Amino acid sequence: MEFQPSISGGDTLTRRRKAAMIVQMMISDGGSLSLSELPESLQEALAGELGAIRLVDRNTVTAVAEEFASELEAIGLSAPGNRDGAIMAIADHLSPPLAERLRAQTAAVRNGDHWPSIVNLPVERIVSIMTAESIEVCAVALSKLPVAKAAEVLQKTPGERARRITFAMSQTADITPDAVRRIGAALAQDYGRINELAFEKAPVQRLGAILNSTATDTREDVLEGLGATDPNFASDVRKAIFTFKDIAPRVKPTDIPNCIRSVDGAVLTTAIAAGLAGDEPLVKSAEFILGSVSQRMATQIREDAAELGKVKKDDAEKAMAEITAAIREMVDGGIIKLIDPDEEQDDEAA
Repeated sequence: MEFQPSISGGDTLTRRRKAAMIVQMMISDGGSLSLSELPESLQEALAGELGAIRLVDRNTVTAVAEEFASELEAIGLSAPGNRDGAIMAIADHLSPPLAERLRAQTAAVRNGDHWPSIVNLPVERIVSIMTAESIEVCAVALSKLPVAKAAEVLQKTPGERARRITFAMSQTADITPDAVRRIGAALAQDYGRINELAFEKAPVQRLGAILNSTATDTREDVLEGLGATDPNFASDVRKAIFTFKDIAPRVKPTDIPNCIRSVDGAVLTTAIAAGLAGDEPLVKSAEFILGSVSQRMATQIREDAAELGKVKKDDAEKAMAEITAAIREMVDGGIIKLIDPDEEQDDEAA
């Protein structure tokens, strides 16, 4: 019985078919190949090419092997050929902070899967994906998130868009793994790299902190100018500012005793005396503090404040600033949480 080869010297071979033949030769000789490092689409294509080969005549095998050897000899330089390999190759020659950051990016990608780097992004960053990308891409991204994080992202996504994204999730049943991988790689390219920032805090927080320690007249003058130039920024800065006037609307009564515990008694008396003699917001905050402590302590502070009489403006601002600084220190330490005025308005509207 005569066997006819499926590939003979007269056939025209594609580069893929030749590559499959070289792989088969190396496997037959007991060679070890790291085919798993290839994208799965190429692994699948290679398997298809190998499956199409049955018998190859000796002359064709020799010709393919010689062509492969010639191409190897012609190569003058070999590099990793992919970003992760390049990072590992040059990491020891980069500055330590950059090398560490690049290694972290490499560690987040395994077998071409970029989704871990997307899943680990801050919620606010993922929300930006939900508002900027196509509905279909957003549906895939939301599906890849852990349930709790997905719920938080959905809650912070504008209502109409959130509804469209959730509906699009019903159409992801037949999406292929390769398509999901490609979406993950594209999102990682656009959103996965968080740029280094010169300042740790946002502009609103930085300016708010400065104005917190600025004299009232200067602070109001700056805010008035900001309001005329950029109303939205000015509004956000006002929310970031916390002064004596903000104590009543933004601090819980039960937190006041802890907040003023570290404040010197004379300073507290001075601030209360100035507050009770000030405008309506100052009076409210002074009364709020008195109403949040024991009745005996409140009575004593009122008496001491009355004996103190009129307080100089500079002394009043300094005393009030010490109280607000004590409160902000508690907030920064995570001991207490200020009331968000926007959330209060939402609750009232509901």
